[in-house]
Amino acid sequence: MAVEERGWRPTSGWEQRLAGEPGRLRMPLKAEAQELKFRLHRKLLEKINLDALAMIDDQRVRAEVRQALGSLLDEEPTLLSAAEKQQVCEEVLHEVFGLGPLEPLLNDPTVSDILVNTHKAVYVERGGVLELTNVVFRDDNHLLRIIDKIVSQVGRRIDESTPMVDARLKDGSRVNAIIPPLAVDGPLLSIRKFSADKLMPADLVERKSLSPGMMEVLEAAVRARLNIIISGGTGAGKTTLLNALSAFISPKERIVTIEDAAELQLKQPHVARLETRPPNLEGQGAVRQRELLINSLRMRPDRIVVGEVRGEEALDMLQAMNTGHDGSLTTIHANSPRDAISRLEVMVSLASANMRLSAIRQQIASAVQLFVQVSRLSDGARRVTSITEVTGMEGDVVTLQDLFVFEKLGLTPEGRVRGRFAATGIRPKFYERLLAAGIRLRPEIFDEVLEV
Repeated sequence: MAVEERGWRPTSGWEQRLAGEPGRLRMPLKAEAQELKFRLHRKLLEKINLDALAMIDDQRVRAEVRQALGSLLDEEPTLLSAAEKQQVCEEVLHEVFGLGPLEPLLNDPTVSDILVNTHKAVYVERGGVLELTNVVFRDDNHLLRIIDKIVSQVGRRIDESTPMVDARLKDGSRVNAIIPPLAVDGPLLSIRKFSADKLMPADLVERKSLSPGMMEVLEAAVRARLNIIISGGTGAGKTTLLNALSAFISPKERIVTIEDAAELQLKQPHVARLETRPPNLEGQGAVRQRELLINSLRMRPDRIVVGEVRGEEALDMLQAMNTGHDGSLTTIHANSPRDAISRLEVMVSLASANMRLSAIRQQIASAVQLFVQVSRLSDGARRVTSITEVTGMEGDVVTLQDLFVFEKLGLTPEGRVRGRFAATGIRPKFYERLLAAGIRLRPEIFDEVLEV
């Protein structure tokens, strides 16, 4: 946004270029400019009462701070060029109103993850591929100040007694920070950016994350109220797919969502969102997913959506699926559907050590109808690599059958993964449930092959 649109007219030429392009990364400031930036920041904080300005309209505040910053810069003896002065002012404003050097990255729509490896190196993920940026912090204290600014906004703290914390930004971006003594070389910060425009099912098909036939089957499964677990590694796109599948839930249903950090963006009108709470300063008052899941059963949900099962709540999730809460959705970290079952077994064992393994597997086999495996490939692309049905038990083993798989065929000269989505030709056992729900799929859908 141009400065003039904020209701303040700059007095000098370089100030007229203060409003840079959002997300545009610049060359790092040279040492003289860096020193000037921090000197100006200190003087600005001494000159302006930001607490008092917090009561004023945001546009007026920024205009007044810009004006004060311009006056301070005019008083500084410096040999910097006009462009460098402009960049100094922009970065000072980021320090005052935002997250300092991270602001351009947060405003860059192509960046999905920001990974700060101490104050010296900042990496970002674009298109599933990590790359080093030219963004740096002055020192560890500068980075610690930014981390403290983030966590204090959501009522949490980070210090030597609590050296790691999960938080989120105002826009919903997920944040994890860990500081010394746990972080050996200096503070570490990870930000998973929140996408304001969630990907819809058609978007995933267009991006070739899965085939149209696979999406039709998943749509039918959600509408027929099958219990679905989405499994995959970190950053594979589990939450994105969960959000997309939630679009198929009827707006007439009451949905309760349970998450560690609120990320889901369900558009239905009747959604009750629950979020866990960390312990307070005395180490008391923590509320885990398990307590929220148990409480949600008293909230008359038609469906329960858990952002991710990662502990004892797995038992309560399976029991909810087995006691009338059909159509529940969740995600789990696992490299395959079989691994997902093994992880569920371990998590249920944590909740009930006396429960026999065969009984746990029986719970899983009767509660879950579908596993959807998602993976991030070597070229950064996210793909649904299998849709697997749980068919029951054979002895003490949960039996699975693949309905669709993604077969890798090699790499292109550019390094892109070639492959194909292929139906296995097996008609699912849950097809009768689809028919009972009034859903009839195309017969040829279970024989289709699509190369990507």
